[in-house]
Amino acid sequence: MTLSRPVLTLLLTAYSLASILGAWGFQYIGGLAPCAMCYWQRWPHWAAIGLGVLAYFLGARLWYYLAGLATLTTSLIGFYHSGVERKWWLGPSSCTGRGLSADSGNLLSLENAAPVLCDEIPWMMFGLTMANLNAIGSLVVAGLWIWAAHRPTGRAGIF
Repeated sequence: MTLSRPVLTLLLTAYSLASILGAWGFQYIGGLAPCAMCYWQRWPHWAAIGLGVLAYFLGARLWYYLAGLATLTTSLIGFYHSGVERKWWLGPSSCTGRGLSADSGNLLSLENAAPVLCDEIPWMMFGLTMANLNAIGSLVVAGLWIWAAHRPTGRAGIF
């Protein structure tokens, strides 16, 4: 039993929606403020959601390829962010601890809150950070978008 292209399209679109909802959950329920690179990873998920809707209703391979590209983009940002978090390479000076001095805190903060730094790990499970999970999961889903583009377009039945 294999999934039909429409069902697969809905599942892949749901992955990006679940990623956004999960990020909001960590942010608004868990109280973990996102850094700049966390926001960068969300944008391609929004694009993948829109492209997934277009793919579902229009069925053209172009939308599948573009959704795959969007998901690959968030994966690559996630891998970059993962390296910055683990200090394997330097990240943008605008969201890392580089170049901050003791008296620069008030210039960079809003309402005296400390800036959220991209090179700090706020949450980890089984040695994986949110950026790691996004990088790996989105890479798999990007490949599935390309695979879905080549599935038969039939809409008979749900499986």
